[in-house]
Amino acid sequence: MSTPPRLLPLLFLVIVIVAIKLLFEGGDMWAYGKQLTEGVIGPSLPNGGWSITVELHFYLILPLLLFFCRSSPALLLVILALAILGRAYLYHRDGSVQWFAYWTIIGRIDQFLFGILAFQYRRRVVGQHRCVAVAMIGFLLFYWHFDRMGGMLQMGTYPSPAALWIILPTIEALAYSLLIAYYDNTFKPTNGLISGFVARVGQCSYSIYLLHFFFVFWMARFVNERIMDISYFYAALPWAAISFLMFVPLAWLSYTFVEKPFLRIRVPYLRE
Repeated sequence: MSTPPRLLPLLFLVIVIVAIKLLFEGGDMWAYGKQLTEGVIGPSLPNGGWSITVELHFYLILPLLLFFCRSSPALLLVILALAILGRAYLYHRDGSVQWFAYWTIIGRIDQFLFGILAFQYRRRVVGQHRCVAVAMIGFLLFYWHFDRMGGMLQMGTYPSPAALWIILPTIEALAYSLLIAYYDNTFKPTNGLISGFVARVGQCSYSIYLLHFFFVFWMARFVNERIMDISYFYAALPWAAISFLMFVPLAWLSYTFVEKPFLRIRVPYLRE
């Protein structure tokens, strides 16, 4: 009962805002309603709501994953292997697996599995500065090469025919879980100026995620057309940082008045 109060109020508000916008634009409300219904199964909820669908699917299978984990954490690696084999089968069948790997639990389950494993073995990465640094540098170089090859949208066609998408979710999951487990158990930052600000941004990160779709493309177009060309990475990055900082206050208002009132009815994840 912790997840619905955290996710659903803002998602409902976003769904209503998109519906009002669509209504004023003369859009097809029937098609929008169908899109929302399909969002329970597939990645069709507006404003990045596909990730909430994936999270819902994860919570449906979480009791089974926890059962396996309590029996032996190594069983989660068996599930991981089955997920990779499943993506390999879909690639063999369809000639592409990017859609499943990126948008659905079929690909994202790797992150949940490695997250659970990272928690189970978190003490093994405490203070492993050199090991984690090498792993993260390798991951950044890999992603630099991935971007050079076309990245998300331009590696051949979209969905991409690249077989890399069979294991890309696994590579991402391993890197993210390692970094989070290392940082969370190695460092104890004080609630100072920088750490305090980052923590506040983390609190309203869900609002940033769901609401930024209403503004990000308009902001990029405004800067590109009225201020300077930002069609290449090194010009776009500073403006992305500025736009992000400008957006944080709005996200904080959303967190305070939309999310926070419902957080009081959450049930704790852990009990004494």
